[in-house]
Parts: sequence; structure tokens; C-alpha cells
Amino acid sequence: MTLDSFLDQLAAIFLVGSGLFSLAAGIGLLRFPDVLARMHAATKPQVVGLMLVLGAIALAERSWTVLLTLLPVLLFQMLTAPISAHMIGRAGYRAGNIDDDHLYVDELDEAIDEAQEERARHERESGG
Repeated sequence: MTLDSFLDQLAAIFLVGSGLFSLAAGIGLLRFPDVLARMHAATKPQVVGLMLVLGAIALAERSWTVLLTLLPVLLFQMLTAPISAHMIGRAGYRAGNIDDDHLYVDELDEAIDEAQEERARHERESGG
């Protein structure tokens, strides 16, 4: 077995693995009960699946220019996925789309109560 055929087989394994991670993310989005669980399913396996796809492309092409092109894709995805998941989670929490039975600790409840009290106090002081 030559190095080229080994790298091609490894790229194929990466592609199959990425497909399985993406499938798991899709099933999780359909099956999980609330927005917090769905947000987890949408971000974690999706990023790992993307990493495997980019690794497969890098192994198949074997070029520094391709690798340097793929790195910003991975970097931006890894930067934006957690931020978007955080914002979706907060919006879902505020909209009441979470299952309180699955929360062990609700750290955001206290912060939201304080913010609502602050807003009410500010409205009373400003007369509006």
C-alpha cells in the first residue's frame, strides 16, 4: 500500500465520519425536546463534522494552498458556532422554550430577575 492510497482511504473515512456526525446533528435537531438540547445538537457534531470534511479535503488535495484556504473556514466556524448557540439559547430561555425539568442549575433566572427589577426601577424614576 502506497502513501497516496493510504491518504485517500483516510480521506474517505473522514468523509464517512463527517456524514455520520452531520446525520447525528440532524437527528438531534428533530428529536431533542427543548432549545438548549437542540442547540447542543446543532453545534457540537456539526463543527466536528466540518473538521472531518476539511481534513478529508486537505488529505485528498495534499497542497499547502488548499490547507491555507481551509484554515480560515475552520477558524470562523469555530468562532461563530458557540456565539450563535449562546444567543439562540438566551433567546429560547427568554421566550420560555426550555424544559425546566432538565436544568440542574438555573443561573440565568437570577440575572433576568435583576434586569427586570432594574428596568422597572428606571421606569418609575423617569416617570415613563
